[in-house]
Amino acid sequence: MRSYAIDIMCGIGGATRGFLDAGIRVIKGIDIDDSCKKTYEENNKPAIFVNCDIRQLTAEKLLEGIKLGADEKLVLIACAPCQPFSRAGLKKPRNSKSLVSSLVDLVYAIKPDFVFVENAPGFQKCYPSIYRKFLKPFLDLHYHFDCGIKNLKKYGVPQNRSRYVFIASRDYEIHLPAETHGNGKELFPFVSVKDTIKRYPPLRPGEEDKSIPNHSCCNLAEMNLERLRHTPKDGGSRNAWPDHLVLACHKKTKGHSDVYGRMRWKDVSPTLTCKCISISNGRFAHPTQNRGISVREAAALQTFRDDFVFYESRSIAARHIGNAVPPLVASLIAKKILETIRSSTKISISETSPNILASNVVHD
Repeated sequence: MRSYAIDIMCGIGGATRGFLDAGIRVIKGIDIDDSCKKTYEENNKPAIFVNCDIRQLTAEKLLEGIKLGADEKLVLIACAPCQPFSRAGLKKPRNSKSLVSSLVDLVYAIKPDFVFVENAPGFQKCYPSIYRKFLKPFLDLHYHFDCGIKNLKKYGVPQNRSRYVFIASRDYEIHLPAETHGNGKELFPFVSVKDTIKRYPPLRPGEEDKSIPNHSCCNLAEMNLERLRHTPKDGGSRNAWPDHLVLACHKKTKGHSDVYGRMRWKDVSPTLTCKCISISNGRFAHPTQNRGISVREAAALQTFRDDFVFYESRSIAARHIGNAVPPLVASLIAKKILETIRSSTKISISETSPNILASNVVHD
């Protein structure tokens, strides 16, 4: 029994790459951002990239060129960029509503065998009416699903990255993968920054090492370079700066304390954002070198392999990396789908527990 996937809102294909690695063929990736096309197609063959706004995506266009046999399964991957569902984005929820409405329409129309969604925690926590709208087709069509807010460091991602993760099956009982990393006796230790990026050659600000794809970091103004020289290595922060280096805005507030900070070797990294290679946007300075992390290091902290090449400028590549689903997590989800198909028998609607289906609905 073969399984295939379509990745809508695919970006550069973190989820696609994970599914391919697990053995599920991704037929196409669909995204409004055409700057993703070359990176997506070069790294995720044979999947093709379709430049399309999900809000204009019909079931006919989604399934164009796809003919599945009776025993073949279709997975719909729908991992939108997190901004519409972050705290800032939810102040203006119009875009998030339209994205959810479009996804809901597609689920009703094509009734995929499986659905995988990953997004910011705010997707579940904020604006309950939007979240109920998202769940409605899965309740109406009697899908079995499991979901929750998970810190992806517990799945081997070397990053403190809390995400909403959802998996649904039309025919089988299904559950999220078990956590693999943590402090328990039967768990692996968390994967650290040192485990992940220590192996990369040193760089100076603005330098690129062409022996490794995308091992390139931003240049720094002399004042910012001086600030890093005064930032203690291995986890230091701007609290150690002499007064003449402290920004006026930081003298008035103690907030955003991670800005200009260094990562810690023995810890996971902070959550990577779309500006994860800029030291002025978070704790994104290298633990010991006086620079921000490189594009390659950011990609590694998102679990992209070194042979996954980014073809855009540094700033665009960083945005794509920050928005991506870590391929490792997507691979675990895909393996769970394959395992479920192999080990389960179909469940009928009457066998699906209403309590299970209703237990994750958020109420006002």
